[in-house]
Amino acid sequence: MNSVVLQSSSSSGCTSLSCYFFAYIGVASAIVFANMGAAYGTAKSGVGISSMGVVYPHLVMRNMIPVVMAGVLGIYGLIISVILVGNINNTSSYTEYKAYAHLASGLSVGLSALGAGMAIGIVGDAGVRANGQQPRLFVGMILILIFAEALGLYGLIVAIVLSQVS
Repeated sequence: MNSVVLQSSSSSGCTSLSCYFFAYIGVASAIVFANMGAAYGTAKSGVGISSMGVVYPHLVMRNMIPVVMAGVLGIYGLIISVILVGNINNTSSYTEYKAYAHLASGLSVGLSALGAGMAIGIVGDAGVRANGQQPRLFVGMILILIFAEALGLYGLIVAIVLSQVS
């Protein structure tokens, strides 16, 4: 059984297919986990908007912000997936080190977006319901949603840095 060994930058590139496996798992992780977060945030917020809209239909469009913010998380995963696919090549300069960096990059944005999507969904659900009963809570809900979205943005920034490892 072959074992994967990290090679120095002076090596001649990947010696096995495992480095490409890990790199493409990074690509898949970025898009899959980010979209799971976006889907959860959209679904959970949508339930709250629907419930609130039955009693206060005039507030539905005002409370769409959590759904939009959750959708942006999927875009974060898409951006990193496209960057990573562009960086993966079969030349001698592509090493296991780069492959693992690409895996870490995909996991960074994917899992950060998943966590942010869960936070946006929960806050969006409770926030829009509360906003229907007390409109002065709107600004507070938006601030909490911004901080939840920032978690996904932090993962995107780290993923971009990791994807540029040479």
